[in-house]
Amino acid sequence: MNLNHLNLCVNDLYKAREFFETYFDFKFLEQKGKALIVMCDSEDFILVLSDPTAFKGGKYEPYPKAFHFGFLVDSQNQVDEVYNRLIEGGIQVEKKPYKMRGSSYGFYFVALDELLIEVSCIDYKDGKKVLNK
Repeated sequence: MNLNHLNLCVNDLYKAREFFETYFDFKFLEQKGKALIVMCDSEDFILVLSDPTAFKGGKYEPYPKAFHFGFLVDSQNQVDEVYNRLIEGGIQVEKKPYKMRGSSYGFYFVALDELLIEVSCIDYKDGKKVLNK
């Protein structure tokens, strides 16, 4: 079984579309009125961006503080590349990539007003998959 899509409520559909196209290589698939934009990545994962005011009586509900989602890349170099691309694009990232959770390397940042996003890689140990750095 694979997780095949995620619906993210965002304040600005067009700004969010541009963000995911520019920094995470998502491709636009379709737009459904002013309520939804559907995108996909190179692994056919579907990202749905939705305007929360178009649903449930037009009420916006903020995400819980601990809510976040992450992008897993293959190497520390790729983590650094994403970090540098974000910085060059004017996206504020408070902390540079660092060792986290033992064998992971990555960083967190807030984008699109309130979405907490993680970018990281994991190099396994004990004879298991060790990723190139």
